[in-house]
Amino acid sequence: MVEAYVPKNLKAALEMLHEKSLRIVAGGTDMLIQNRNRSGLPINFKSDILYVFDLEELKRIEEDSEFLYIGASCSLESILENKLTPELLKMTILEMASPAIRNTGTLAGNIANASPAGDGIVTLVLEDALLEIQSINHLRREKVQDFIQGVRKINLNSDELITKIIIPKVTFDKAYFKKVGPRLSDAISKVAFAGAIKFEDTIVKDFRICLGAVNIKMVRDSAIEKKYIGKTKKELQGLISQILNDYSPLIKPIDDQRSNKEYRKQVSLNLIQEFIENL
Repeated sequence: MVEAYVPKNLKAALEMLHEKSLRIVAGGTDMLIQNRNRSGLPINFKSDILYVFDLEELKRIEEDSEFLYIGASCSLESILENKLTPELLKMTILEMASPAIRNTGTLAGNIANASPAGDGIVTLVLEDALLEIQSINHLRREKVQDFIQGVRKINLNSDELITKIIIPKVTFDKAYFKKVGPRLSDAISKVAFAGAIKFEDTIVKDFRICLGAVNIKMVRDSAIEKKYIGKTKKELQGLISQILNDYSPLIKPIDDQRSNKEYRKQVSLNLIQEFIENL
């Protein structure tokens, strides 16, 4: 029989993870689908669970001069409504989930699910977001991009818990998120795109592109981005063909019930081109 544990605070949660083998549940919106049972029957969890959604220590959104700190149990809706949240992340949340999901789902859960089609991950990777990860004995930080190691594969030990999402405070002249799916919010992405750019006068000072649902991990390449820093806006727009050639080998989607790989690749390249043309 599956047991459910509901700790009173973060310390108790970490102690439970240290002592027992538990599956962590916050909003549970992905886990409900993965473990769904026949209508009228309880959720078919395969292991004991630790419920962390109500931990007050993980429901805070704070800032300092360098970073925004989002507690791992903050609902998507609370992040959306918070005045500290970057506009690009708000734009992403509006497209990634319906109101019902936004009130229970969490960004930390989206990350830990490690789906190549996780919309929130696209923007967090673009923003160089970090995770704060704790166990009873230690605390560490790791980039979201490195934490996700493949499809449903994450760098999290059995006694560890994601406690915060940490987003560097960086401003852009243009930041854009686009989800391509059969409908907004309630559909899994066929392709997800995030782009951001900063100019000093007309010179590119920061240039970022990230794509989701087109490889086993989010596609972002800092070496490609650095090639175009120092170009003028006009030069960058004149190099669109070269930029598309740079990204094309990284875009390796699959065929599935939602779309085919040829469509996904062409749409990905179209989104990159559209973003640069409309700077």
